Amino acid sequence: MQGHNRRAVHRLAAGTSHIDNPANRRPALRYPRRNALPTAVGLCAGVLTAAGLTLSTAVSAHTPLCSCYDMGDGTVLCEGGFSDGSSAAGVAIRVVDGNGNPVIEGELSEYSEFEFDKPSGDYTVVFDAGPGHDIEIHGKDIVE
Repeated sequence: MQGHNRRAVHRLAAGTSHIDNPANRRPALRYPRRNALPTAVGLCAGVLTAAGLTLSTAVSAHTPLCSCYDMGDGTVLCEGGFSDGSSAAGVAIRVVDGNGNPVIEGELSEYSEFEFDKPSGDYTVVFDAGPGHDIEIHGKDIVE
């Protein structure tokens, strides 16, 4: 064995190590005592931020969708739904004339569809899933 290793073995055999010698010890690391209040406030702020992001994502993920098609046989077919894939069955839908007067009122079927006879003149289809969830489609934009 080399000299250095022989000394280490000798210390271990004698029941001491270089750590036992106070001259070889490193001073203990001391961290300043943290105040728990800023940590708790930071943690709460982080949780609330994460919750807010989750909520805003959930809210924006429920955008209404509606498309209408001229079927070429004098009828119009409208299909509705939401961007998160949920059904629009039972959502109110109405057709209004150029003056805003209701001509046809109903709701989407279990398949999220609504079919109606195409009115003469100007008309608009209104898909109304509640405040902030309505879509208006003008008759001139509904094509075969």
